[in-house]
Amino acid sequence: MTTSGSSPSGTPAFRRDLNICTTWSLPSWSSGPQGDEQAALEAARDAGFEGVQGANPSRCRSLGLVPTTFAIQPIPGGLLEQAQRWAESGFECCTILLGTGLEDDAAADLLIEEVLTASAKVGIPLYVETHRATVTQDMWRTVQLVERFPDLRFNGDFSHWYTGQDMAANGFEATLEFLAPVLDRVRYMHGRIGTSGSIQVDVGDGSVEGQPHIAQFRSLWTRAFEGFVRTAAQDVVPPPRLEIGFAPELLPPEVGYARLVPDASGGLREEGDRWEQSLVLTQIASECFEAAL
Repeated sequence: MTTSGSSPSGTPAFRRDLNICTTWSLPSWSSGPQGDEQAALEAARDAGFEGVQGANPSRCRSLGLVPTTFAIQPIPGGLLEQAQRWAESGFECCTILLGTGLEDDAAADLLIEEVLTASAKVGIPLYVETHRATVTQDMWRTVQLVERFPDLRFNGDFSHWYTGQDMAANGFEATLEFLAPVLDRVRYMHGRIGTSGSIQVDVGDGSVEGQPHIAQFRSLWTRAFEGFVRTAAQDVVPPPRLEIGFAPELLPPEVGYARLVPDASGGLREEGDRWEQSLVLTQIASECFEAAL
């Protein structure tokens, strides 16, 4: 039974999504929306976003926004029923923080098998997120999971690997080549850029000059988009309309992401405007997608 959307056709496309968490706790000086979810959705639409992750799907649809969702699944059980509810609610896909990272191979396999079974039975794409403290926290292990489960598909949140495994320190191009089996299977992306020491940083206007981490994320995102363009139509549960959503997910300091820096008066403030940064990251990603085409 397929309930997630129409069969894919035509040319693979880039969709400008926004993770609703980017609007959480925006400072009063931010140019972003202040207020409730409806205000955030209207601001997202007005800013040119085409989809929103993690918001009420009916509100999204009423504004012409594609609704997607996210979930945390630390242990097996109940995912089939949950996937059915997501599909019936109108969500087009779900990205999942799967496991805790402490599983042996047998336990990891049970988690992956449940994801693949639920996705195929319900007909909704379920994408396992590359994320710290989950079954995919390690690059080597994630490649091994793909070898055992070639139908596995991912939401790429690559700052977790870039920072947590210091991708810049050990031959970045060779690492990209090693990750090819994963990058070929990325079907959704969370927009965040990190450095070797910080998982989420302000990137200014996105210029690579003096910021080698931005150049490396451009390479990483372009490589993932290339895999999407080349192979997404062959998925067991293809993305609706062959679109890949790119959703900036810039989280506030209270959950340990946005950095705080001293302001002119000696107090602490976020180092940048997460709302404005979401637009910069989306522009970077759109350029990467064009390069991938």
